[in-house]
Amino acid sequence: MQNNEKVTKTISLTSYGIQSSKVHYQLSSEELHKITVEKNQGVTVNSGALAVNTGEFTGRSPKDRFIVEDAITKDEIWWGDINIPFESDKFDQLYDKVVNYLSDKELFVRDNFACADENYKVKIRHINEYPWSNMFTYNMFLRPNEAELENFTPEWTVINAPGFKADPEVDGTRAHNFAILNFTKKIALVGGTGYTGEIKKGIFSALNFILPVMKNTLPMHCSANVGEDGDTAIFFGLSGTGKTTLSADPERYLIGDDEHGWTNENTVFNFEGGCYAKVIDLTEEKEPDIFRAIKPGAILENVVINNGEVDFKDASITQNTRVSYPIHHIKNIKQPSVGENPKNIFFLTADAFGVLPPISKLTPGQAAFHFISGYTAKVAGTEAGIDEPLPSFSACFGAPFMPLHPTRYAEMLSKKMQEAGVNVWLVNTGWTGGPYGTGSRMKLKYTREMISSALEGLLDQVEFEQHEIFGLHMPKECPNVPNEVLNPKQTWADQEAYDKKAMALAKSFKDNFKQFEDYANEEIINGGPLK
Repeated sequence: MQNNEKVTKTISLTSYGIQSSKVHYQLSSEELHKITVEKNQGVTVNSGALAVNTGEFTGRSPKDRFIVEDAITKDEIWWGDINIPFESDKFDQLYDKVVNYLSDKELFVRDNFACADENYKVKIRHINEYPWSNMFTYNMFLRPNEAELENFTPEWTVINAPGFKADPEVDGTRAHNFAILNFTKKIALVGGTGYTGEIKKGIFSALNFILPVMKNTLPMHCSANVGEDGDTAIFFGLSGTGKTTLSADPERYLIGDDEHGWTNENTVFNFEGGCYAKVIDLTEEKEPDIFRAIKPGAILENVVINNGEVDFKDASITQNTRVSYPIHHIKNIKQPSVGENPKNIFFLTADAFGVLPPISKLTPGQAAFHFISGYTAKVAGTEAGIDEPLPSFSACFGAPFMPLHPTRYAEMLSKKMQEAGVNVWLVNTGWTGGPYGTGSRMKLKYTREMISSALEGLLDQVEFEQHEIFGLHMPKECPNVPNEVLNPKQTWADQEAYDKKAMALAKSFKDNFKQFEDYANEEIINGGPLK
């Protein structure tokens, strides 16, 4: 499984304006781990994995993500708070400063691919200041063999300089950190932050533009797996909703855990060659596949370590503790990472208000409405200043990575769902019996049973009832799940309080959707809450 481990050649970066005499090209994961430890940039934990601290930033910085406004992007991008325009001249000036900064550094370069479908593969070159950042790109992208490297000409280049700090007044950035996409020059420029997620999301944001605009393919912020019979399932969901956990099913084969494309040829392909999972409160019992993937080759980020052991419960550095690992660390994987048309799509939400059903079946209009809404809830303690649950909406379950208007993706998804005859389910992995602080988190075993029953067609045989406020269709029974769990109102001691909380959340949905109403048809608008 370990490709191109013997390649030790160097490479010139002068074409990028980088004058460096010490460039490591295509080092193995083991070599990069060793160099990281030697440079005191990381430590080896008892499982054999590498642990690093990403520094000032332990998560993405959405307000510091820019797209160069040029002839390609000007009339296509959904400009605003998510896709912030950047001047082309300013990019060139900043680029020159970054490559000058890197010119006297020891650098780490890797060539790899994104997109597992041969018809859609994109060649990428990563130029990294830090060895562990380069190891991350080994884990997260598709690894070429030596024959594929012989005449490798990158289509996109990621230049990653965590130690470089911009001067906002001079460089046109908001702060000293930045992640900028330039579609004309096909460069992702990342500086001032060591958080590796910026590297991955830079390229995937680019693909979320390239695939729909240039290749008529729907990009999706989702995980996917496939059963023994070839039935593909897709899981949309924001961070913390269970997207990675639920797709890592021992009974099914993992296609990928985060980013996929759905083609006109009726295939679903993984963008990535690895997984990037949250590890806060991780246990082998709850998430065995992820736990066992933390071995040599894996990189843990911002975890607390005691005598070589990782304390997965300790969030003192960040709630957003992470692990990256190549996909072959998971036992059950689909090779190559491509599946056929999905038969079931799951929208995952962690509803901290405890009002949404644990599973409900959506009409096409409801599916489009909930896809555009992209709801979950932020829980107290996950971000500074949050003392009680807050509704959080991220269009297409991935707004920070979607350069086009959300309805562009929603229209593509609706069309493909109807053509493929897909069942769409809304799954609440959040709270039951009351809101956060009163109720309890939905048991993972119940969620797995509900999803398994949907996949096996068992829910096609049961009676449904309609939620009186949201209009969602809830099954009255599900194998191995207590009936009283299936209707959220029945799990609350105070049902009047339930109605009040549900109405408040319904209002939040409606208020959020107002920004999309001018672009949405009547069927989609009618897919929202009834009250």
